[in-house]
Amino acid sequence: MANRRPSPRRPPPRRTAARRPARRSALPRRRRSRRRQRGDTQLLLLGFVALAGITLVWAVISWLLANWWALIVLGALAAIGGTVWVHRYRRRQEGGRVRRQALRYGLPELDALHHRDFEYAIRDLMLRDGCTDARQIGGAGDNGADVLATDPLGRTWVIQAKHRKDGDRGSAVGTPDLQRVNGTARQLYGADVVLVVTNGRFSTRCAPLAAQLHMHLADRRVLAAWASGGRPLWELLPRIPAPRSGR
Repeated sequence: MANRRPSPRRPPPRRTAARRPARRSALPRRRRSRRRQRGDTQLLLLGFVALAGITLVWAVISWLLANWWALIVLGALAAIGGTVWVHRYRRRQEGGRVRRQALRYGLPELDALHHRDFEYAIRDLMLRDGCTDARQIGGAGDNGADVLATDPLGRTWVIQAKHRKDGDRGSAVGTPDLQRVNGTARQLYGADVVLVVTNGRFSTRCAPLAAQLHMHLADRRVLAAWASGGRPLWELLPRIPAPRSGR
């Protein structure tokens, strides 16, 4: 009998696992529950703080009603403290006014300033002369104005400050500087007086142009008289316009 070769065993068929429905993650529910817990905790804490505050206020009011003399003492202390504060405030204001009135600058001191500090010096001189709202506005986007001020007669001043490190030995201030501030001073700032002041000098064309544009120039000579003396600037410049009616 012929020997038969055993037939190769076939691997059993693979059973495909039945797909189970995907389980929804419980993470969103946990997050919602944690948020609720935090919210409840915050509400409880807020309620506790509010209750404690109301209790404290009520206790203080009850004590004051029972001890009415404490109200009189507190009122007297508040009146004394307010009087002392007002007195000190007035003394500081008076001291500042006296220091401003005594403000003086020499030309070497002005020459040594940075151009931004020169603008602040012009502002301080206007404050000294009674322009209580004088402020420095020079910088990016200043439209040619460095200092704004209102004098005691109600005139609005728009001032462009041109500093020269070498004084009158430096480059002269030219007509473009005048045209720049003139184009914006009255339209944007409502200027009554448009002034260009420098510790240097102006070119020969500036004076005729300033007269045509109804502007004013303060060169090194005028600046020296103004900064070192006690006279206001409008007493040193010719043709300053009178205040507008109704001001």
